[in-house]
Amino acid sequence: MDGQNRTGDIQPYFFTGCAVVLDSEKRILLKKDPKRGWELPGGHVESHESMPRAVVREVKEETGIDVKITKFCGMAQDVTKHVCHTFWLAESIGGEFKTGEESLDIGFFSAKEAFNRIQRRDFREELQKCLDEHSHPFFLVWNEESSKEETSNY
Repeated sequence: MDGQNRTGDIQPYFFTGCAVVLDSEKRILLKKDPKRGWELPGGHVESHESMPRAVVREVKEETGIDVKITKFCGMAQDVTKHVCHTFWLAESIGGEFKTGEESLDIGFFSAKEAFNRIQRRDFREELQKCLDEHSHPFFLVWNEESSKEETSNY
């Protein structure tokens, strides 16, 4: 039943764009989600929107920071939730911190501080892949237990 539910319908996939935003000191922008804790900013791609444009929009909406996309890093597929997450490097080009419903707190952190704040193992591994340019582009597959099924560099 690859890609199909019990009635034979193809299951839709949703796409997200997440950014590793670096400031002039090479610190990483994180936001604190009320449910998931500290994470990279990003969100769902809207209808008729390119992924890079969605990333720029989501970072601005969630953090108040303006960004310029500099590189595609890779993708992670959540098989159970039918979501493909894309990851991008970006540089901060302006704006001011703005918290909201999706961002209880915001800040730029050193890599060490960022990894210490991010509690989810899958989020930490995705960030690690983004920061390791030798792994670009990467592809991760996560199963229902948020454990890695496979990792590939292409």
